[in-house]
Formats: sequence, C-alpha cells, structure tokens
Amino acid sequence: MAAARKANVVLKAVKKITVQFCPFEGGVRSTREFLAKVASEKARATNMNCEVKALVKHDGSEPVVDITYVDGEKLLMKGAKLTSSEMLSAFQSRCTAKAAQAKPAKK
Repeated sequence: MAAARKANVVLKAVKKITVQFCPFEGGVRSTREFLAKVASEKARATNMNCEVKALVKHDGSEPVVDITYVDGEKLLMKGAKLTSSEMLSAFQSRCTAKAAQAKPAKK
C-alpha cells in the first residue's frame, strides 16, 4: 500500500479525467485522494494536454472517476467502494498497458 502512494502517476495515455463527488457524503476520501494525485504538478507534467476536471456537487451523488484515454477507451470507477490505492493501481496498470501497446506500433 505504501508503494502505491509513492508511485509516480503518469498521464501519458490519458486524454481527460473527470472526478465528481459530493463532499458531504461518506466514502469520498479515496476519490479526493485520487484527485489530489492526478492533479498534482508532477503528474500534470507527464501530459500537459490531459484535462483534469473536478465537479463538486451538493446533491448526495456517489463519488465517480471517469477517465477517457487517448485511444477513446473509457474507465469508470466508483470511489465509494474503492480505496485510493486500489484506484491508483487500476489506473496505472491500464496506463502502463496502453503505453506498452503504443511502443510496438511505432517501430
């Protein structure tokens, strides 16, 4: 778990990240921690074209992270049921797989 927190977030294969949550509901901590990681200066420097958007609502809605990759694929994570390390792990494994697919195509 400590390794997931120290791992660098790479947004190279990502086009857009939308994080939506109601701060007054329970179970939003992991979603807010995920937002803090992907919106950090260090992560944003890996892809300046990646749009990171936070939608803070007061409607009691479930915390949701919607990720759109450069190739058009989407990933939807419901933060109420996941920890921030689980979210980051799933996100980074998908990004790593996409980066590995992109390298052979260039050769």
